[in-house]
Amino acid sequence: MSHSHFQVWYRIHRWTSLVCTLSLLLLCVTGAPLILKDEIGVWTGSTVEPPALPGVTTRASIDTMVADARLRRPGDAVRFVSQSDDSPAWFVSLGKRADSNDATAVYKYDARTGHLVHDIAQRSGVMYLIRTLHVDLFAGLPGTLFIGLMGLVFIMSIVSGIVVYGVFMRRLPFATVRHERASRLKWLDLHNLLGIATAAWLLVVGLTGAINTLAIPLLGHWQSTELAAMTATWRGQSAITSPPGGAQKAIDTAMQAVPGMKVAFVGYPGSRFSTPHHFMVFLRGDTTLTSRLLQPVLIDAQTDKLSATAHLPWYLTAILIAQPLHFGDYGGLPLKLLWIAFDLTAIVVLVSGLYLWWKRRDAVRARIGALEAQAVPLRRRTHEAGAYD
Repeated sequence: MSHSHFQVWYRIHRWTSLVCTLSLLLLCVTGAPLILKDEIGVWTGSTVEPPALPGVTTRASIDTMVADARLRRPGDAVRFVSQSDDSPAWFVSLGKRADSNDATAVYKYDARTGHLVHDIAQRSGVMYLIRTLHVDLFAGLPGTLFIGLMGLVFIMSIVSGIVVYGVFMRRLPFATVRHERASRLKWLDLHNLLGIATAAWLLVVGLTGAINTLAIPLLGHWQSTELAAMTATWRGQSAITSPPGGAQKAIDTAMQAVPGMKVAFVGYPGSRFSTPHHFMVFLRGDTTLTSRLLQPVLIDAQTDKLSATAHLPWYLTAILIAQPLHFGDYGGLPLKLLWIAFDLTAIVVLVSGLYLWWKRRDAVRARIGALEAQAVPLRRRTHEAGAYD
């Protein structure tokens, strides 16, 4: 690589890093507790699990739980119900309207008895603040898209950093840290070493994070295209606000239509995850990979009959795969701890990059000051010489 090409890559790395560093620092600091959100919920007591009931294998009707939730908040509408991945529990989410973006209440029920287990606090607590900062900076969709843009800039920074490191290390053995040299050189070597050691992880987390920020726009695109085509027959009909059969019949119909799968969640008529005339039952597999992939089954809310079933488009499947990769929550606690170790290393890389940039500014200013100091006597001598002419 020529010197001019190296300079181009170096400038790309420097300026893309400067543009996204503060945002990435915030995401790394808030990301660490989010990796352990489930464990933190258990440790702090904010997560309440159903009691142990040895020998009990019965399952309560989801309609019983929904009816209880509606009695607790009679003015609200049911948005969706979802099944817990790791405990015998159902969640019922309510909102001002079925299509509301935000929940007014989320109730957790024992799937075996139908009894209320926990009224989950909404929009409060430290973890809520941390998650909102990480997801949208308290700015809604514009904040989420800004984070996605910073993710793309970060990917450019990583790729250019790999190129720069490859050229830089031609002069030194791999992983060299020059402890005997000046502080700035030691930090430069450490920054380079930690950056290249975590480059693959940074690319995975940066790319999956950028993909996750597109979840809401892509869901809206799917609703206006493929979902609209699936439900074209019912277009113009009045919305169903009180399904006569309830969600349990819709679930049973979906399970019969696609056997061998489990229920992930059910969008109620009029919600963001369904249509005004249907329940949308999202089914998932029972393996590590297929449990993250969803298959939507459309059930007529008036007749409880199967309307359509389809596979999600590739872009929504990409988001479903990206979400567990981003937080490392598909391999248990050991993988989460590894993710945190990488996250802390990334913070060191970002802080050391800022330090190197600041020290370089100081060095440039000092050099300019020295040149100006040398120029003053020269200008004085030139002026004096001109006075004698």
